[in-house]
Formats: sequence, C-alpha cells, structure tokens
Amino acid sequence: MVTISHIVRDIVSKKPLIYEGLMEGIISHAALAEYLQPEIEKELGTEVNLPAIVMAIRRYNETLTDQMRKDTKFKLNSEIIMKTGLADITILKSPSSMEKLKQLYPLVNYERGDTLNIIHGNYEITIVISEKFLQKVRDVMVDEKIINMETSLVSLSISFSSDFMHTPGILALVTRKLAWESINVYENISTLTELIYLINSKDSGRAYRALQELVDKDKP
Repeated sequence: MVTISHIVRDIVSKKPLIYEGLMEGIISHAALAEYLQPEIEKELGTEVNLPAIVMAIRRYNETLTDQMRKDTKFKLNSEIIMKTGLADITILKSPSSMEKLKQLYPLVNYERGDTLNIIHGNYEITIVISEKFLQKVRDVMVDEKIINMETSLVSLSISFSSDFMHTPGILALVTRKLAWESINVYENISTLTELIYLINSKDSGRAYRALQELVDKDKP
C-alpha cells in the first residue's frame, strides 16, 4: 500500500537539491510539506493534511541523518595539503600516447614538491602535472590529440583513516561540501587513504575552508 511516507521518500530521493537541503538542515519541513502537497495528493487521489506530510518528512529526515552518521564513521587527519600551479591535460588514448607517457616521469622531482598524476580512462588519458612542465608535455605529446587543457589549477588533498575504502558515503560527503560552496571539481583522485580534488585557483580559499570545516567537525 502506497503511503505518504513512501511518496515523500520517492520524491525527495529524486530531487538532489531538496535531498541535500534536508541533509544540511536548511529546509523548513513545513515549507517543504506545502511544496510537496499537490504532488502527494495527486499520487494518492485524495486530500492530505499538511501535518501528516510534515511528520513524514521529519521521520524521513531522521532516517537520513541516522544513516549518514552510520555510513561516515571515519577519522580525518588534521592536515589538508594544497598545491598550486597545476595543469590538467586530457589526451586521446592510443598505443603511441601510452608509450610517450614514460617520457613524463623523469621530468618531475617529487622531493621538490613537483606533481604528476596520470589517470587512465577507457578512451582518454588525463595528465595532472606542475604547470611549469606544460610546454614539455606538449612537446612530448605533439602528435597526439589533446582533447582538453586546463591551467591555473590547485589540488587539495585530505587524508582519511585506513577504513576509507570500505566506508560508504565518504566521497559523497566531501564532494557535497564542495558543491554547496559552488566549487567546480576538475578531477578527483583517490588512493587507499588520500582523496585529492583539483579545482580552479580562484576557488582555493573557499575550498580549503570547506574541507577544514569537515576536519574540525571530526575533532573530539
């Protein structure tokens, strides 16, 4: 039997902005009930009073909050590392481009703080590298098809406890935090205990503060 609670859950789960607003606690349950009332009444084929919808929303919101607490029991390390002056180059994947990637590794010195991340997709390869090496990358990939290139980028890396890979919801939590700040993410790179976001330099301050809020929230 279809109930008000079922309909509320179905509608909210299909509307990301409403879902996120509930999670952030910035949506009035009463206002949301008025917004959902016509759709709920249409689905049920009868009039529905607002208090019943408000109660259904409140119960669903409690479920979301409890689930979020359960799914994000992880520990953040306090350090957020920012690297500036990065470029993001996407090229068409081919046997020749794969072979040429070998020429990029000798360019960088990780001990000096240089950056080189190579991400393989099914049909494309993305190279994240210190911007000072951009011309050398172009020279190496001179005969390859460059699909897109972004410069003036910054990486922000945040560390997690070792159970990061086996804990649902962490990627969503961090990405949602940046999305609420209207920060566009160019690349997302993860390892066993590290999550790296590549963003435009103009957003670096706001992004750093947003991630720091997550770290501070996790402190005892």
